[in-house]
Amino acid sequence: MQEPLSFYNEQISEYKHQLSQVKKRLYASSMLRLAIFCIAVVGIYLAYGNGKLVAGIIVGTIVLFIFLVSRHSDLQYKRDRIKALLQINSTEIEVLERKFHHLPDGKEFNRGDHYFCQDIDLFGRGSFYQYANRTALKEGGAYFSSLLLGNDIEDIPAKQEAIDELGKMPKWRQGFSAVASLVKTETPFNVIVKWLKGYQVFVPQYMSFLPTIFSLVSLVLITLYFMGLLNGWGVVVWMFLGLGITGAHLKKINKLSENTSKVQSTFHQYQKLIMQLEETEFTAGLLKKEQAVVLHDKVRTSKILEEFSKILNAFDQRNNMIFGFLGNAFLLWDLRQSFRLENWIQSHGGMVEGWFDVVIFFDAYNSLGNFAYNHPKYAFPKITNDDVVLKPTKAGHPLLDPNKSVLNDFQIDKEQFFIITGANMAGKSTFLRTVSLQIVMANVGLPVCASYSEYAPIKLITSMRTSDSLADDESYFFSELKRLKFIVDEIQKDRYFIILDEILKGTNSTDKAIGSRKFVEKLVASKSTGIIATHDLSLCEAAEDMAQVHNFYFDAEIINNELHFDYTLKNGICKNMNASFLLKKMEIVE
Repeated sequence: MQEPLSFYNEQISEYKHQLSQVKKRLYASSMLRLAIFCIAVVGIYLAYGNGKLVAGIIVGTIVLFIFLVSRHSDLQYKRDRIKALLQINSTEIEVLERKFHHLPDGKEFNRGDHYFCQDIDLFGRGSFYQYANRTALKEGGAYFSSLLLGNDIEDIPAKQEAIDELGKMPKWRQGFSAVASLVKTETPFNVIVKWLKGYQVFVPQYMSFLPTIFSLVSLVLITLYFMGLLNGWGVVVWMFLGLGITGAHLKKINKLSENTSKVQSTFHQYQKLIMQLEETEFTAGLLKKEQAVVLHDKVRTSKILEEFSKILNAFDQRNNMIFGFLGNAFLLWDLRQSFRLENWIQSHGGMVEGWFDVVIFFDAYNSLGNFAYNHPKYAFPKITNDDVVLKPTKAGHPLLDPNKSVLNDFQIDKEQFFIITGANMAGKSTFLRTVSLQIVMANVGLPVCASYSEYAPIKLITSMRTSDSLADDESYFFSELKRLKFIVDEIQKDRYFIILDEILKGTNSTDKAIGSRKFVEKLVASKSTGIIATHDLSLCEAAEDMAQVHNFYFDAEIINNELHFDYTLKNGICKNMNASFLLKKMEIVE
């Protein structure tokens, strides 16, 4: 597979060339429309006095203009799509250079009451969501966040297979994302679905044939008028009859037009996205399962949506003042299109939610595939059912600069607890977040930041960043106790990997030591698995009494009056602390 940076640079070069060509065609299209308008003006001037010829020039010009405007719109869409592709590749290069803090950070998905959300930088500035998310749809971003928050340990191999396949399809993913990025929704997705499901028809059933008959009669009358066989008043009377029939339903037609104008772009773009899904052959079971929702033996979903888009486009012609007037006067245009819209809604409206859910799924999974593609050296964990819960080789944190990150090997088995000690800034908290993200990423199906990994799926629960709450009149200590109670309650219901950072910080050292020891004993007795980081060296004595507890540490050394860290996980208990040294070094104390 091509190296990511090289691929993105090649794509930018190619799309810049394509954009230049499309801009030339757009300029030519604009000049052609201007020329036709000028010719029409001259023609009307020369034919002035010949009403029939003037009317013919006007009608012919309108028809030609509609065609040219449609063609120009297609070129504009192509230009916008190429611009989106350029932006996608530029963004990927920026992220590879660790410049991603301008991307959506997902802070709206942060949940203080979640199992691990607030503790591991999942959302917010500099978060994993900001680093990995490339969804183009608002709903896709929400679904992507739900995958990170899900704590779902089911079907991980199927997820890995799907992500791996999408990771190897960078051009397809980018094409899908570019189209998705052009979806502009005035109305939220769930509101559209609710409107379709609850829509009440108003157009009489006889409108299935009346507009056709009315149009044929109009054609005959206009032909007779141009042939001089019918007085113009006959055409005028017929025109007002058409306007009267339409006017009887005008209030409801206007309401329908208002609603459809808000969803027109959405349906048009979703139709293009579903077409891409229909035309792609996937091998991963999960992708094929989702794709099957939009695949039909008789009529393709994209054709059904294309039909709806065409109806919406035709209905939208009523906003052209001239066409709207003449169309309703002689063709009963609004009623014809309203009937077609209602017929489509009754036949297919209930299936739209499922179709759109598939698009949202692929929008989110494209981000996962993109992450896998951008990290070719990361490993998909080997899923096991043995006693090893997590065993990565050269594990690191994906948000750290790979050129500076120190990688560690470790293995933690079922019902084991690690107690991690170490000096300030030695790497304890980073290690806890590294392990946490290894579990979250593995459960999602992503490759993890390691050269190799074995993993027995388990849910994650953490307590690392407890805070007090003035609004709830809640102390820091009480907040921490509530969090620990939450953990104790949850481990009675399911298996969890527990990660704790400096528990019982809100009480005195003696009380903390006693309470922490009892809490560790309770966790071990529950046959849980996890890691606790602490500065309390007395807690390490638990390893002498409980075989499940093992001590590890991160060290710090003072060399030439400077503090040095190697950020390497070691067996045993830390002996070197650095608080006093730092206080003196920073001239806080003497």
